[in-house]
Amino acid sequence: MTTTVDFYFTDGCGRCALVSTPACNVNTWRAELRELRALVLGCGLTEERKWGVPCYTFQKKNVLLIHAFKDYCALNFFHGALLADPAGLLMQQTENSQATRQIRFTDVREITRQQAVVQAYIQEAIEVEKAGLKVSFKPTSEYVLPEELQHALASNAALKAAFNTLTPGRQRGYLLYFAAPKQAKTRAARIAKYTPQILRGKGLHD
Repeated sequence: MTTTVDFYFTDGCGRCALVSTPACNVNTWRAELRELRALVLGCGLTEERKWGVPCYTFQKKNVLLIHAFKDYCALNFFHGALLADPAGLLMQQTENSQATRQIRFTDVREITRQQAVVQAYIQEAIEVEKAGLKVSFKPTSEYVLPEELQHALASNAALKAAFNTLTPGRQRGYLLYFAAPKQAKTRAARIAKYTPQILRGKGLHD
């Protein structure tokens, strides 16, 4: 266990102003997160810190994340859509989640009671990575291109070229994020905020 991962469990991911404050979601689920960490490490995965949160890998392949949200904490499986889910535990974080799936928890007792079942899910996720299985994603062309982004790309040749050279996954991430707000001004503000990042060839969370 590295100090960089330890920071998450004591202070949070560091990606918002709530880091190291009582309002950070980590504080709500501290006991549950500690239990999940022990459970996952017991499955023989390597612990790292990616995107500010604990990431667990097998032979350098991402298997799952531990993450604290406002209403629950969760194990986020990178290729959860490929798991059998015999106990019906896996959930989509959003309707646009294609590959990832979550198992959510709100009580330490839930984790203790379901420990063997959750470990079986983790082992299956490891086998998915060993086999090199991949989720078939919806083509990027089928995603909504917000009007505000269309305008930004049309008026900025450098931005258009940079966006078009992003990987499909990074493009999808931006398209979903930019299209989510109901108000046009919020969509435009998001695009303006992340324009420098796109120009650097970076994804939403890079």
